Amino acid sequence: VELVESGGDSVQAGGSLRLSCVASGSTYCLGWFRQAPGKEREGVATISRGAGQTIYADSVKGRFTISQDDDKNTAWLQMNDLKPEDTGTYYCAARRGPFCPNLEPSGMDYWGKGTQVTISS
Repeated sequence: VELVESGGDSVQAGGSLRLSCVASGSTYCLGWFRQAPGKEREGVATISRGAGQTIYADSVKGRFTISQDDDKNTAWLQMNDLKPEDTGTYYCAARRGPFCPNLEPSGMDYWGKGTQVTISS
């Protein structure tokens, strides 16, 4: 499975970005994860196929929105009101099967190469 992310950029605090992830397969739950320098990779949001059940990290609730187009095997992460602590490399990940039960990175099976998001104060 190949996952290709795009949309990372450098913006000022309070700004917005939209990340995209295109998956080569069509039977996966997709999610976004991020890793800041010196920190562990953490889950940001996941979306299950079909019903589109979503899970968000507490730190992004109300600011980030994950969405998908099952026909296009694409997921997006709309990020609003960005903060400096949102800085990091954002990775798209896929889990075999349509359902993502949580935000644990260890639960994902495939990873993209990442896209850099930098938020300046």
